Amino acid sequence: MSMETLFGAIDALLTTQTMFWLLLGVVIGIIVGGLPGLGPPLGMAIILPLTLPLEAADAIILLVGVYSGSMYGGSIAAILINTPGVSSSAATMFDGYPMSQQGRAATALSISATASAFAGLFTITALILFSPLLIEMVLAVGTPERFLVALLGLSMITVITRGSFAKGLLAGVAGLLITTIGSAQPISIERRYAESLLLFDGIDFVAVLIGLFAIAEMMKLAGQKGGIAEGEVRIDRKGITEGITSTVTRPVTVIKSGLIGMLVGAIPGAGATVSNFVAYSEAVRASSDPDSFGSGNEVGVVASEASNNGTVAGSLVPAISFGIPGSSSTAVLIGGLLMHGLRPGPSMFQADGELLLTYTMLLALLVGNVVILVFGLTMVTRLGYLTKIDTDYIIPMVVVLSFLGTYALRINPIDIVTIIVFGVIGFYMVRYNYSVIAFVLGVVLGDIAEDNLYTALQLSDGSYMIFVNPLEYGRWLSLVLSLMIFALLFGPFIKRGIANFRSA
Repeated sequence: MSMETLFGAIDALLTTQTMFWLLLGVVIGIIVGGLPGLGPPLGMAIILPLTLPLEAADAIILLVGVYSGSMYGGSIAAILINTPGVSSSAATMFDGYPMSQQGRAATALSISATASAFAGLFTITALILFSPLLIEMVLAVGTPERFLVALLGLSMITVITRGSFAKGLLAGVAGLLITTIGSAQPISIERRYAESLLLFDGIDFVAVLIGLFAIAEMMKLAGQKGGIAEGEVRIDRKGITEGITSTVTRPVTVIKSGLIGMLVGAIPGAGATVSNFVAYSEAVRASSDPDSFGSGNEVGVVASEASNNGTVAGSLVPAISFGIPGSSSTAVLIGGLLMHGLRPGPSMFQADGELLLTYTMLLALLVGNVVILVFGLTMVTRLGYLTKIDTDYIIPMVVVLSFLGTYALRINPIDIVTIIVFGVIGFYMVRYNYSVIAFVLGVVLGDIAEDNLYTALQLSDGSYMIFVNPLEYGRWLSLVLSLMIFALLFGPFIKRGIANFRSA
């Protein structure tokens, strides 16, 4: 990118009209992200037809503003009411909600805003500087690598499980079994209950998440008087300062999680949900006190929220470079580009093409993250009061929003049944110390792993060597990922064996 293009993009962005659409998009995104079950795809889809009268640049900036804002907005519901505003905020709940219960909602919300903004600023800057290299990396990723990334996420069950390993493994397998309901999409083979049209497309994992967390938590709160917070609620500037300090004193976690989000987000079909769990699991693995995660560890909130906005930068690479949607959100964004006469591809990065628009969009994301930071920190003291509202008012509101948001996604009545069933399951899983995180990993990653495994085996004529033999198939990244999975699964046993051998 030449300096002329950079200054041209800045001039295009810093107009009153364009800045208005950016600010509007971010605010709409935060609101949509904060409503359980909705999230960026639905918000962007609703906005898309309304962008027809706008100029192409303003329309695309409005859409990416909604995308970026909703990735942060999902953390508000996750932290305050243990409900995933978006599926990519699921890992934020594990430590964010316990912090709210401890009266530290202001700290958790401040961490979320700061980590989201800083990681977004870092990854968008990296994307601007290293976009040619990132495009080459995306080209190297195929279905074998996508399968191995999903398998790597599933392997994280060994890291995140606390207490009984058998219970954690059982929960993970149970989550995988949920994904076998309905037809096998790559080959359209009917499996369990697929004869029912309602279950032909399987169980929606967003409905499962809302049931496991929102409905299960409301069942728990039904027997509790007062607000969500069990202790004294501190909604003051001190909590905001603590949140900012907690984030800026952990630059390694912010950068590492942001990069994980960026790299995983650049893999088509992976998305923010996968990167969210991978980043959270890596934070657990690298911690000197892994047992504290799940009970209000600030690092867990930093890692999961940093990965969210990092994914936004990564997912734009395949979307604007090849027209390949890395997620449903970028699929809507590609639709917006096409609707305004823009064709994703090499022309988006060519000086005689749409390079100016591309970098205007990237700079808009930079400014959008500043808006997220300002909005998040100024609204903390007001949002935190939600934890003090009596549960008699909170429970019906959350339940109604959960039902409406879930039904709006697919207009499928089975999703209503799903959140009820998994609400009960989640309630008893917590009561009897089964790993909800392991269960969620199985549900989220099962379909991704299956689809890409089948396609990869088609490429290799049924040979599993495509994952480990780069000499024959030329896929060195597959070998690297396979070795990482092996180290994750068997590393602790090998390390323990070496230690026993040395002490013998």
